Amino acid sequence: MTQATESKKGILMTDTAIAHLKQLKIQQGKELCLRVGVRGGGCSGMSYTMDFEDPSNVREDDEVYDYGDFQVICDPKSLLYIYGMQLDYSNALIGGGFQFANPNADQTCGCGKSFSA
Repeated sequence: MTQATESKKGILMTDTAIAHLKQLKIQQGKELCLRVGVRGGGCSGMSYTMDFEDPSNVREDDEVYDYGDFQVICDPKSLLYIYGMQLDYSNALIGGGFQFANPNADQTCGCGKSFSA
């Protein structure tokens, strides 16, 4: 597992996650940032959300974390639930994809995409 980059940030990204996100961003063909958040739902009560977004949609109260030429955005309400979370990526055939390690989660579902706090 790679080390999280710049641990003073509210959302931590491993080098593997950043590399994969940069590849996905290039495929989109335009300058985008990544919005990470939570919403109600999922097997454990809350589920993670993650999507590319145009930088012009960043709101004044959003937290913005710079990772070189890549930005991660999070709204303040979501950040209450995921502050200190580490986002990793695995290309394993079984169980691969983005993985969330959330220190605020009391319980996490088996798939790792939802949690309760």
